[in-house]
Amino acid sequence: MIDTASFTADLRLPMVEIFETVEGEGKMAGYPATFVRVFNCNLRCTWCDTKYSYAPEKPAFTESISCILDKVQEYGNGVICLTGGEPLMHGDRSLALVYYLAQLENVWDIHIETNGAVDLRPFLSLCEQDGQVNQKVRFVMDYKLPGSGETDKMHLPNLQMLREQDELKFVVRDTEDFLFALGTLEKHPTKAAVLFSPVWETMPPAKLVALLLHHRPQQGKARLNMQIHKVIWDPEMRGV
Repeated sequence: MIDTASFTADLRLPMVEIFETVEGEGKMAGYPATFVRVFNCNLRCTWCDTKYSYAPEKPAFTESISCILDKVQEYGNGVICLTGGEPLMHGDRSLALVYYLAQLENVWDIHIETNGAVDLRPFLSLCEQDGQVNQKVRFVMDYKLPGSGETDKMHLPNLQMLREQDELKFVVRDTEDFLFALGTLEKHPTKAAVLFSPVWETMPPAKLVALLLHHRPQQGKARLNMQIHKVIWDPEMRGV
């Protein structure tokens, strides 16, 4: 049981940026969204495209949850992407941020981009005990394949804990990564929607489509996940 009465909006978090754009991938692709990017990460993936979000870089600023909420409300979008780095690595401060974001009346979807190396049990417990959180919060878990260099850090019980409203993303660097993902799904079935994303520099999308059509993971329900923000803007551009 999470003691939400002990939460305070005065808690402060290291931050990278807060901005609005359209969501670039997943179920919310194309929707206007506010991105809340928390600083630091417990992994170092070889293909990471947000290396500015963790050490040895420094936080752009440190902010209280109440000020984060004010900024989110200024933008006024109903969709929030809580991301990083790894936004769930800050313990009770991460829990409190998720809780308070879910209390915002105009917000109807909070999708949390998490890297698979953080135990989701405390956050799912918060969902189970609070109706507002449960109604709005979803997890987009990026399971790290061998090409990332971080497969051994994955917390495997998370796969069984994911719900139907959650998403399980595999970022595929090469064919070996794709086949490893198939094996993972066979060993650890999940209720979550499964998405396959190409590493921008090494996996041609057409090749990934061919693999999906040939193998039809998750009984053909798994789908291609493209980062449309890298098509709209320069792939290196920040704040979009």
